[in-house]
Amino acid sequence: MKLLALDTATEQCSAALWLEGVVSTREAQRPSGHGELILSMIDGLLSAAQLPLRELSAIAYGRGPGAFTGVRLAVGVAQGLGFAAGVPLLPISDLRAVAAQALGRPEAEGASRVLVCQDARMGEVYWSCFESRAGELIALGSEAVGAPEGVALPAVWGGEAVLGAGSGFEAHPSLRQRLEGELSIVWPQLRPHAREIAWLASREDLAAALRPDQAQPVYLREQVATTPSRRN
Repeated sequence: MKLLALDTATEQCSAALWLEGVVSTREAQRPSGHGELILSMIDGLLSAAQLPLRELSAIAYGRGPGAFTGVRLAVGVAQGLGFAAGVPLLPISDLRAVAAQALGRPEAEGASRVLVCQDARMGEVYWSCFESRAGELIALGSEAVGAPEGVALPAVWGGEAVLGAGSGFEAHPSLRQRLEGELSIVWPQLRPHAREIAWLASREDLAAALRPDQAQPVYLREQVATTPSRRN
């Protein structure tokens, strides 16, 4: 499988090229200017591999949740490339990508459960719980956005080691303190990366890939421009 992956959902901008299991990546952290940066990264990866865009099996992108403009940019770039080359798209959850990154760290050996909390600003976090089962990364329940006080581990996880990952732990220290007895390791510095998006996409069935016009961002918030107190 030949995949191009990209992510711009956070301040970390990244692209990856997956060629039959061999992955090349480019990344940079920048508060803005992701549009120009991601296109340069993609062009560099394809040029280095001497791979025409049309020869890709699919284009994978971080579909959110994340920063409104960043998620919208990822979808727009993926759509534009897909339309231009006639290549289908594979949307990948940014929270799931962070979970995959956490489980891939050497310190996580033997662990299979991850709580991902990404800073959503406005006093909230995007969060979800994931579990690795027979090599598949499964989400337990729906992804959510809400106050850190509402984050909770599944009852069925009682007594098992759980990893914590994502910028939500950095933005809300009280979240880490409240769950301290339930989390074995916490990595607040982890952000979604195209490398894990490519890996997750490589395990997807291409029959489920979308046409470019079907791609949609996932914001979780219905009204991204209002404060939490004014949303229903």
